[in-house]
Amino acid sequence: MDRLIYLLALGVVSFIRFLPITVCFVLGQLLGLVIWMILPGYRRLAKRNLRIAFGDGLDDRKTATLVRKHFSCLGANLLCSVKIPALSEKKLRSRLRFENEQAWEDWIVGKKAGERGTVAALSHYGNWEINAQIAEFVKPRKAGCVYQAIRNPLMDDLVNRDRRSRGVATFDKKKGMQGASDLLKKGGVVGILTDQHAGGAGIWMPLFGKIASTSPLAASLAQKTGSLLAMVSVRTVGLARWEICTSAPVPTEGRTIAEITMALNRLLESEIRRSPADWFWVHNRWKNFVPDFLLQHFKRGIHLPEGTNPSDLQPFRLLVRSSNWLGDACMAVPAIQAMKQGRPDLQITILSPAKLAPIWREVKEVSSVLEIPPDSTPWKVSRLIKASGQYEVAFLLPNSWRSALEVWLAGIPMRLATETHRAKRLLTRTIPLPKQLHPTVHQTQALLSIVKRLGGPDTSFPIPRARIGQPSVQPVTVTLCPGAEYGPAKRWPLERYRAVMEQISSKHNLTWVIVGTAKEATLGEQLAKNFPGNIENLCGKTTLPELIAQLKRSHLLLTNDTGTMHLADLLGIPVVAIFGSTEPTLTGPSGATTPPHRILRRKVECSPCYLRTCPIDFRCMKEISVDMVTTAVEESLQAISRGL
Repeated sequence: MDRLIYLLALGVVSFIRFLPITVCFVLGQLLGLVIWMILPGYRRLAKRNLRIAFGDGLDDRKTATLVRKHFSCLGANLLCSVKIPALSEKKLRSRLRFENEQAWEDWIVGKKAGERGTVAALSHYGNWEINAQIAEFVKPRKAGCVYQAIRNPLMDDLVNRDRRSRGVATFDKKKGMQGASDLLKKGGVVGILTDQHAGGAGIWMPLFGKIASTSPLAASLAQKTGSLLAMVSVRTVGLARWEICTSAPVPTEGRTIAEITMALNRLLESEIRRSPADWFWVHNRWKNFVPDFLLQHFKRGIHLPEGTNPSDLQPFRLLVRSSNWLGDACMAVPAIQAMKQGRPDLQITILSPAKLAPIWREVKEVSSVLEIPPDSTPWKVSRLIKASGQYEVAFLLPNSWRSALEVWLAGIPMRLATETHRAKRLLTRTIPLPKQLHPTVHQTQALLSIVKRLGGPDTSFPIPRARIGQPSVQPVTVTLCPGAEYGPAKRWPLERYRAVMEQISSKHNLTWVIVGTAKEATLGEQLAKNFPGNIENLCGKTTLPELIAQLKRSHLLLTNDTGTMHLADLLGIPVVAIFGSTEPTLTGPSGATTPPHRILRRKVECSPCYLRTCPIDFRCMKEISVDMVTTAVEESLQAISRGL
């Protein structure tokens, strides 16, 4: 197959070289327009790249016109690049002119370079292959170029024979960098392409205000060999005519590789603005890795020029589909906060059930919240997503077909979730969960490990919590959540709660505030009825924002394993939590590891069972006595009073 492709290419090359160069140029323009018509995917890519580079400066009509012009120009230059090696030096010179010939003479030919070599930073701009055909123009210096080898060795040799035909030495990027270094040390000129997506080997830095992986090779080679560094580009200026543009040397002394590379990016931006149709817009220059799009683990990291405000960067937009349960949403917050640390341009939007939206608005790392109206269909949600803008990645917290269908219908290109997700067919990638043998991995910790796999930071667990809001000064306020929406297996007996309240109120001047859902309103009524101490029954009477406000005013929360427990933990409120049918090491308060936080649990032989209703004798809860809970609450209140 390699030989067949080589023979076909050789035949095409031979035919093109029989044609006059002006015919090659016009024929290439027509070929480019044909490709423009039959390859809509590349049209879309070019439009996307142009919008990134020029933003509101180009309307849809101008963008479409420029894309068509680019394909025409690209086709013309590609066919001419095949013809040019067959031209004599005289004919080639007749097709070229210099924008600033003095700069070329000084820094490329080397009249002011002395014994120093020159690294020519090149780009896929105009007829870039001319750069490999102008060794005669740099005499008496020797010239070379660094190239990326083609997998087909016969095609690789065909291309490089043309490059070497005028005396240009070629250096394989993976194998020949020592040769390029030696040539520079001897005062030669070496050309290096700098505008391609550099993958994991690059430095992530802004190009037209959007972060892209950029090759540091030109900068590092120039600094390593003590060479000059200048940008050279070949602009299309007419029918089979081109102009060579040479920049002044880029300062390298006393600067980091990242700073030098950023200077090259700015020169490239300036050149592209002068003749936008000439750049290679069908290359995915702003490509992102999947799934590790958070960039923290790449060895050369992220570089922002001094004084850059991250908010001025073009955002990398991430949509996170929130969990549907209060507790699960709260436990996911640290992962969202860690994601934000992953890259400076990250803009996080949370797609949340309307009832949970107030939680996400408390998280400063979240840029915006999209509320899913009650009883909405996946199709309505997808339209809501589309109306809010374009997203590059969606990450799903719920393990449901519906959540995957919502983002699939919205057309988000990268759709990620854990490997246990039910709707893998609608996802582009799944992320492995940490193995849970022993000990059990807390749900928050598992999500943080996923963030690390996405390229985010390695965040410690448990999460240190800073209190949000100030408690009431006097009297002490203890909020009590006696219910549990999941089922009665998670509820400590109501009469025992009443006994704890009475014992503590007999010794302390405090106010009890009862909270819960509307379905649990009767629990609040029973606890508050004829209570001898200070009490306020808000059970079934608060919205989620009001519950958040109440917790912020509280000194302590006494609760079962509930969403309210996780909400208090998120807000940094001390918690005394009673566990029965569930496992606190898996879903307990992640910040409750030391006083004033307390977790009460009796590890009986059938616990944890995760059942909604106990089928036997409820021993896991009954073995937690009134005295145990009373003591825990009093110790927590003492710790709070001491400022622990």
